[in-house]
Amino acid sequence: MRRGIAATALLASLALAATACGGDDGDDGASGGGPVTLTWWDTSNATNEAPTYKALVEQFEKSHKGIKVKYVNVPFDQAQNKFDTAAGAKGAPDILRAEVGWTPAFAKKGYLAPLDGTDALADQDSFQPALLQQAQYEGKTYGVPLVTDTLALVYNKKLFAAAGIKEAPTTWEQLKKDAATIKSRTGVDGYWGSTAGYYAQPYLFGEGADTVDAKAKKLTIESPAAVKGLKEWQGLFSGKGLHKADITADSYAHIQDAFAGGKVAATLQGPWELTNYYKGSAFKDRKNLGVAVVPAGSAGKPGAPTGGHNLSVYAGSDKAHQKAAFTFVRFMTSAKTQEKIALRNGTLPTRQDAYTEAVKADPGTAGFQQVLDAARPRPALPEYSSLWGPMDTELPRVASGKESLDDGIRKAGDAMQKLLPDYKR
Repeated sequence: MRRGIAATALLASLALAATACGGDDGDDGASGGGPVTLTWWDTSNATNEAPTYKALVEQFEKSHKGIKVKYVNVPFDQAQNKFDTAAGAKGAPDILRAEVGWTPAFAKKGYLAPLDGTDALADQDSFQPALLQQAQYEGKTYGVPLVTDTLALVYNKKLFAAAGIKEAPTTWEQLKKDAATIKSRTGVDGYWGSTAGYYAQPYLFGEGADTVDAKAKKLTIESPAAVKGLKEWQGLFSGKGLHKADITADSYAHIQDAFAGGKVAATLQGPWELTNYYKGSAFKDRKNLGVAVVPAGSAGKPGAPTGGHNLSVYAGSDKAHQKAAFTFVRFMTSAKTQEKIALRNGTLPTRQDAYTEAVKADPGTAGFQQVLDAARPRPALPEYSSLWGPMDTELPRVASGKESLDDGIRKAGDAMQKLLPDYKR
């Protein structure tokens, strides 16, 4: 859920084709006593985050002479399909930085090695339990949490203050009122929402709803509570101080650039945008960035989905490569390494001992740490994150008036049914 990576598919394909995968590299010395060469597909932002990971790979190699790491940055929006294809052909990388929703999905297919009892999970008690839960499938753990995230209401403190608003809104109704006040007193729109399915999730949570009830094996996107939440979402694209829906291909960038430039006072966003916000004219003083729990719906339940990325190990790698991969994963998810990643990239650690005073000194990071308590872990359903796809298709049409909300929800439900054919509606 982040700005697209500006690498071309051609260059990425060439890089991947040239990469030795899954321990099949005859030059890695694994069977002859030489260094083991691992391949790591990193899916982080190539501009803002990847340099930190490259530097950490170099640090790891200096302290682990028997292990080499071939680092490959794979565009996030291509990585899931690429790994799926590579693993199916038994030629996947030894290590993958996987979005939390991918972990159970790949584990279900048998592509990932269980990590319980390995060196990768030696510090298991240090991680937030809910994050480890998201890395599990059928009672086994297939990923170690590297970074976490959630959505929050991010807002421009100076614009709020100029409008005479002292605190962030705690309900969607209050947000509407504040947006109108900000528009009247500053001339700037108070709120700009996204039409993407992931960003509609807090509106569902606010009514005590979700797209699915995994325990009951039932699709709930058409439930009265879900419909009520999506009506609230729809209503935040029209009205004084509420920016109209942007359904262009560059809508994500338009919203983030407007917020970073002080042209809109608030939006919903995650910590992965902190480094970009700090580059904007509105947040040269980082203390101007406000971070608050997403507003609650009529059920009084605020919340947003927990996201982030795990490090997973390919089940098809040989024992020598898996053992080396476990060592690398432990290094990358250690408290010291997570602290470095947080300080340089503005992302959130997954273990409490990595929230050092230096990490918490950043107002954005500290703010997002506070809203994590209101975040909801995803259910143990491999297809869960895929359910946002149908919403990505239908919600822009609804927000732009091209189809009714009822039709959009029905069509999304039809598409979700194909993903989960055994679920009731």
